[in-house]
Amino acid sequence: MSKRKKHIAVLTGAGVSAESGLLTFRDSGGLWEGYDVMQVASIEGWYENKALVLDFYNMRRKQAATAQPNDGHYAFAELEKAYEVDVITQNVDDLHEKAGSTRVLHLHGKLREVRSSVDSSLVFDIEDKQIQLGDKCPKGSQLRPNIVWFGEMVPNIEPASKIISKADIVIIAGTSLVVYPAAGLLHYARRDAEIYLIDPVIPDTVIGNPRIQCIQEKSGTGMKKLAEKLLKEAE
Repeated sequence: MSKRKKHIAVLTGAGVSAESGLLTFRDSGGLWEGYDVMQVASIEGWYENKALVLDFYNMRRKQAATAQPNDGHYAFAELEKAYEVDVITQNVDDLHEKAGSTRVLHLHGKLREVRSSVDSSLVFDIEDKQIQLGDKCPKGSQLRPNIVWFGEMVPNIEPASKIISKADIVIIAGTSLVVYPAAGLLHYARRDAEIYLIDPVIPDTVIGNPRIQCIQEKSGTGMKKLAEKLLKEAE
């Protein structure tokens, strides 16, 4: 009888995508390529200037379409050879999927998707195409990015908490663990779960926590090392 594969839950943040050249707004003083974050990434910003928000996400979608996965993304995908792996990402690009990860839950939506502005169940994959003011869904409402903005609920936080609660191993990479509700996911980890944090900057709230094994490196380098270790343990 073959032994049960251990379950790994991975939580990734902007630092993972940054190594593929995708900018993170928290590292730029609240400005994202010259845009005030609340103007382009909040529900209030959408109501104030829909055209500006659409232009901004058209630009981000085009940028993300040409980005390539880095060592960190490939390391997460490689773990599927020996483990059950669920990736929970705060990132809106599809770099995890490009690298080969097969089970990816996007907490904050996907850049390549748009949805009806009145019916959140009407979602369309537009790949790298642009949407403009006046582009409407079949119900006649304006299409908007399928992104969770500041001021909106995070629908996938409940399924994410369930994934974390079942994991034997939890890996956190490229996130500062200060943005809620995502930061609260760690509280759902089992008492006996192994927890790893990979980031160049280890938060003060984590230092000295005996439950968390810290790898103070960029996610690409740190994840490659951790994946090699875990794959060896699974042999």
